[in-house]
Amino acid sequence: MNSYTTSQGETWDLIAYKLWGSEYLLPLLLEANPKHRHTLFFSGDVVLNVPDIDTAIYTPRPAWLAEDDDL
Repeated sequence: MNSYTTSQGETWDLIAYKLWGSEYLLPLLLEANPKHRHTLFFSGDVVLNVPDIDTAIYTPRPAWLAEDDDL
């Protein structure tokens, strides 16, 4: 597991995007950092645990956001 040090004003989705290129992976960060789960905006210098994940197995968008071809 790696770590990430926050900057003032960062959010979970922004951090997930910076780390893995997808804000939709933020639940993985929340799971690895339960004591910060109620944080909306981080102060600077908070050290978060970053799980090792294989981003190749995750789609860029969750299935519930997939485009609907029937519309």
